[in-house]
Amino acid sequence: MANTISVNFSNVLSKSTIERLAEADEFEVVREVQEYFADFGPLLPCLFSINHTPTRDRPLYGSSPNVWDSGALERSVQGILAVLLSLKKKPVIRYEKMSGMAKKLANEVQHRIQSESTLFDFRLTVVSPLLIILDRRNDPVTPLLTQWTYQAMVHELLGIQNGRVNLSMVPGIQPELSEITLTTSTDPFFQAHHLATFGDLGTSLKNYVQSYQSRSLAQSPSAINSISDMKRFVEEYPEFRKLGGNVSKHVNLVDELSRLVERDHLLEVGEIEQGLATSSGCDFKTVQSLVTNNAVSPWSKLRIVVLYALRYQKTQTSNIASLINLLLVNGVSKEEARLVYVFLNIAGSDQRQDDLFSTESLLAKGKSALKGLKGVENVYTQHTPHLSQTLDNLLKGRLKESSYPFLEGGGTNLGLQRPQDVIIFMIGGATYEEARTVALLNQEASNTGTQILLGGTCVHNSSSYVEMIRAAAQNFSPSVYEPPPESVPTAPSLNLNLGGVNVSLGGPAGTGVYRSSSDNMGVQAEGIKDGVRSLFDRVKQGVDKIGLS
Repeated sequence: MANTISVNFSNVLSKSTIERLAEADEFEVVREVQEYFADFGPLLPCLFSINHTPTRDRPLYGSSPNVWDSGALERSVQGILAVLLSLKKKPVIRYEKMSGMAKKLANEVQHRIQSESTLFDFRLTVVSPLLIILDRRNDPVTPLLTQWTYQAMVHELLGIQNGRVNLSMVPGIQPELSEITLTTSTDPFFQAHHLATFGDLGTSLKNYVQSYQSRSLAQSPSAINSISDMKRFVEEYPEFRKLGGNVSKHVNLVDELSRLVERDHLLEVGEIEQGLATSSGCDFKTVQSLVTNNAVSPWSKLRIVVLYALRYQKTQTSNIASLINLLLVNGVSKEEARLVYVFLNIAGSDQRQDDLFSTESLLAKGKSALKGLKGVENVYTQHTPHLSQTLDNLLKGRLKESSYPFLEGGGTNLGLQRPQDVIIFMIGGATYEEARTVALLNQEASNTGTQILLGGTCVHNSSSYVEMIRAAAQNFSPSVYEPPPESVPTAPSLNLNLGGVNVSLGGPAGTGVYRSSSDNMGVQAEGIKDGVRSLFDRVKQGVDKIGLS
């Protein structure tokens, strides 16, 4: 029919919205109205975002860290409903007990599901799908860290926005590469290597370039000797040209990552970060030395001190105050330095449900930490997100209902069932490091049929995460900028020396595994750093030698 239109919506339409649309359609031109449930951004097969990166103008929090901004709550409800409807899932819901925001969101989602019972009338399964709502405040460490795997590293150092990366600020970049597309669905090399560590990436990129160069020789004029050769060239040239563009893209991208790592001294920064985030530990003098190093950026100094404060909040309060004062005389502004206490008040030990640095938690991650002493690569990838431990407990039926309760009316004995479909929603933003954890878990669980999907209000890098906290604090009580109440630990301490490695459990020194200060261990640590520097040098040299037209 001429002069008619179809109106498509990306989410659930309320009855009142349809009535308003009908009233406005004075000339009766609307032929049909469709709901497509696409009100979210699918970033990876295991990751989605509702594209709400909180700022001062678009806040996540209300008047406190436990209160939603009303607009942000509605946006999160709409995004989760769109995901559930697109997947045809009607889940039971669990949430982090420590988070008033998680409980509020869980109740709102369940209320909407019940209100839209016709839309959620899906075929019942033996084990119901599970939606777990988590709060970023329970793990403030993961989004603060420098990243060392390809996709996460690009997002941390350059930023990925809707599958695009802006390279216009890169020195000497070609105009056609000033903005590039970087998605697993359109880029075979990125699909194969987006989870790879940066060291492995160097080898893979070298092989990719060599493959292109060998194909380039096959396409040269001297290789075209017959009509069939000409036909093959014409048929393969578009694909060959596309391959050349993709090779050039990744070579320039890896070269820029290498340049930024060298410029910002991220090898030194990253080793200290990993120590603070894992059982390796990091002493006060090491952090002092980094803060006073003029070659390290103020941004890295701030993140290191925040990590130190989060780890040693209850045991080294005077050291934390000393480090904040040290920041102020080493290039960090007062407005930035006071964020250290903001983090402790918003996501410190008294606010978190799980102690990221407890004896039990660190020993649970011990395998990763001990592997880190054995090889170059693991020194920078020791950390595993807290989400990994949560999911491990869930899949083994050990996730405590006292800490992660079901909503009332969810059923009986649900905690004993092994879920097949798990959807996680992270209030306050997920990370690509957590998405990598989920992707690897999905690979391991592929033979059991378990499928995990991670989502969040956004996907953070350290810059967007700190900006979210900064913007939120402006709406909170002024006391958020003051030191949190101190508490003296009463747990007994245990200190052991195991072959050059000091193990400390509890007590005022905090829990951790520390390298001894012997000369031999110092040489070993320097050898590890030298090995990684050599690795980055080889990647950079390989990139420099590649001459792509």
